[in-house]
Formats: sequence, C-alpha cells, structure tokens
Amino acid sequence: MKPAALAWLIVGFSGQALFSLRFLAQWLQSERLRRSVVPVAFWYFSLFGGVTLLAYAIHRRDPVFIVGQATGIFIYARNLQLIRQERRTAAAGQTRPGVAA
Repeated sequence: MKPAALAWLIVGFSGQALFSLRFLAQWLQSERLRRSVVPVAFWYFSLFGGVTLLAYAIHRRDPVFIVGQATGIFIYARNLQLIRQERRTAAAGQTRPGVAA
C-alpha cells in the first residue's frame, strides 16, 4: 500500500472512531445520570468525526458520503451554537440578579 493511501485510510478510520465515540459519551453520561441525556461531548465528537469523515469522503470522491457528512456537520455545529447561546443567557441571568431573562 502506498504511503498516501495508508494515510487516507488512517484518516477514514480516525474519523469513524471519533464519530463512534459520541455514542459511548452519550451512553456513559446517561448511565451516570440514570436518564437519557445528550452531553455536549456528543456534539463535539459528531462535529470532529464528521469533518474528518467529510475530508475522507472528498478524497474518495463519494458524492453520497460527501452530502451526508456535510449535512450532518451543519446540524452538529448548529447544536453547539445553540448550547453556547443558552449558556451565555444563563450566565447573564446569574450575573445580574433580579433581571428577568
């Protein structure tokens, strides 16, 4: 196997590993809290795994894989943005007591 092909294979498997870790993070957090939750780590693993898999899909020139990963990346990034906004709103409410949020 050529070094470049091996490197891309490593990228593909790394992306898949990152993407799979999101399920492990979600399961462990849910077990810890004894209820079903989606931790922030789920969205980060989704985003980083998705970006890595998108790079691999572009290298492979697989349009189905490219569209699927690109769409997912938008959703993961949007969820992280919503979480940041919610945390900022909550923090602003805590720093200014008596002010309705």
